[in-house]
Amino acid sequence: QVQLVESGGGLVQAGGSLSLSCAASGSIFSINTMGWYRQAPGKQRELVAAITSSGGTNYADSVKGRFTISKDNAKKTVYLQMNSLKPEDTAVYYCNLNLINPNVNYWGRGTQVTVSS
Repeated sequence: QVQLVESGGGLVQAGGSLSLSCAASGSIFSINTMGWYRQAPGKQRELVAAITSSGGTNYADSVKGRFTISKDNAKKTVYLQMNSLKPEDTAVYYCNLNLINPNVNYWGRGTQVTVSS
């Protein structure tokens, strides 16, 4: 049984910073990527940032230069540092774990990030 436990999030004013973390536990082998997605009310879930097992990163254009994803392999934890937050960053942020074999996606329960103007 794989579990993803997210922490962080909350309410911040525009221009502020928040950090998220997600710890994975359970029978985890052959990690492909860990990452963060977000879903705002009335919108589809979208990729925010992802990091591969070798450390390669991918960011949504809307967060490039403001957000930084990192990981701790030993702790099976992924982090998201969010700076210069904007009201449009308001969403529920979900941690994602993608395994290679089998090709399975796991999701956290989500954590709310609210940026006030």
